[in-house]
Amino acid sequence: MFGVFLCSMKSKIAIQGIKGSYHHEVAVQLFGADINLDECLSFDALVASVTSGQSQAGVMALENSIAGSIIPNYALIDKHQLHIVAEAYIRIEHQLMALPGTRIEHIKEVASHPMALLQCKDFFATQPHIKLIEDDDTAEVAQRIAEKHISGLGAIASRTAAELYGLDIVAPNIHSIENNATRFVVVKTTPETSENADKASLKFILDHKRGSLAAVLNVLSDCKLNLTKIQSMPVVETPWKYSFFVDVTFDELAFYTKAVQLLEIMTESLKVLGIYKNKLAK
Repeated sequence: MFGVFLCSMKSKIAIQGIKGSYHHEVAVQLFGADINLDECLSFDALVASVTSGQSQAGVMALENSIAGSIIPNYALIDKHQLHIVAEAYIRIEHQLMALPGTRIEHIKEVASHPMALLQCKDFFATQPHIKLIEDDDTAEVAQRIAEKHISGLGAIASRTAAELYGLDIVAPNIHSIENNATRFVVVKTTPETSENADKASLKFILDHKRGSLAAVLNVLSDCKLNLTKIQSMPVVETPWKYSFFVDVTFDELAFYTKAVQLLEIMTESLKVLGIYKNKLAK
């Protein structure tokens, strides 16, 4: 358990997917079991829910330990001026499920989110009779199978989804790599900084000249910040120019404050995407 993240009783939380999805599991652990959800089948819809005020916060996956960064989500947070106020990590354990009584040889097709299919590719290499189909959400496929009583179709989803929708787990833990974890962030339209914050997410753009990135990295090191993530992304309006998204951790807020003051001078532009508590074990 991550501990319940403080939230108003009337607040609505937007997630990508429906009940039983991994986003739902994270939201419950952060906000509690009686959470009021806005179930969105795309990240664009999730962001729209938050920016319109329909939801007071959103839970978004940002990177996976196997597949890497979900780059479009970085762009969404940046474009829509959202602020990261918390993070959470969960272990992803994929289960193959179908209608009660189904055996593996009965399954002709499996539908799931592309990321889930990718993370289970080794298992399905041993099941050549199964056709893989990309879909919007892991738990939504499980719900559809249960509600429409679709035989011959399997879903890849969490144990929670199997329990919610009354499906049998035909093959447990089919993910290729045991240590499969995903990082999620909580986003809001207004910034928040907790008293014990020790992590920040930043975006900056540099002059296109030799040594500019190295100089920034040296500043982070000199200010005693630990760089835990760096991701480049093209600046659409300017060909061959890149913005950099970085995560840094620090032991004292003063170290971070000093680094930001220097980066504001060294970069063409600097944006603080969020300051929050590091939830990854040190």
